Parts: sequence; C-alpha cells; structure tokens
Amino acid sequence: MGALEDQLVRLLDVRLLDPLEILLDGDDAVCALRELVRRRAGDWARRMTAGSDDEAVRIALRVVGTLYPSDRAFDPPAAWWGTPLGQVVARRVGHPSAEAVSYATAGAMLGISRQGVHDLVRRGKLTRHPDGGVRPSSVRDRLRGQQ
Repeated sequence: MGALEDQLVRLLDVRLLDPLEILLDGDDAVCALRELVRRRAGDWARRMTAGSDDEAVRIALRVVGTLYPSDRAFDPPAAWWGTPLGQVVARRVGHPSAEAVSYATAGAMLGISRQGVHDLVRRGKLTRHPDGGVRPSSVRDRLRGQQ
C-alpha cells in the first residue's frame, strides 16, 4: 500500500468508521465498509496522483471536504502540507479554499522555509497576492515544475 493510500485508509478509519462502529455496536456492516474503503482508497490515490487535472481536483476536494468538515474555510496546520494527502492537494489543487496563503503556509506547502518563500516572491518565482501573502496557484505551479 502506498503512503497516500495508507493515509486515506487511516483517516477514514479514525474519522468515519471507528465512530460508526461505536454507534452500531460493532455491526458487521462496518467490517464490510472497512473493506470497501481499503479497495477504494487505492483508486482514489491513483486518480489524485495520476488522473487528469479535473479528476484529481474533484476527488481531492471531495476527500478533503469529507475528512475535514467545518463551517469555516479549510485551514490545516502547516504540518498537514507535509503529509502524502497534503502534498497531492498542494500539487493538484493548490489550497482548496484560499485565494492567498501566508508565507509560512506557502513554505509548508513547498517544504521550504518562510525566508525561502520570501526569496522566491522577490525573484518572481511565486506570485504575491495584492492583499498580502502568496497566491496558492503559484505554489501549485511551482510544485508542478511550471515555474
């Protein structure tokens, strides 16, 4: 099992299936769902990493929306961007809910320091947002090797 697939299975187990198992008193249906999640996670991981842009974005947004529901915009901690799911989201989507991210968040997405982001903005390798911070699309493009 690949790292992204493994992370998806773990997250779905902890966030969705474990609570469901508790509510249903260990019903056999949850075992069937765990097996289905294990089978589907590999497909989701493959499509997020190797599928078309539209397909990858659609699945990544669906996964993030399901695993991290909130009334507020998605704003994960910096360490999340270093996970397999965080890296595929950064590369395929950018940031799912922000038009601008802080230099610290851009650094986390790129795996570099805040000062490194500042240098890339100064050299025109990342696009500064007019209201401050960095455009996530420029981070995504850099991760894809387009800048």
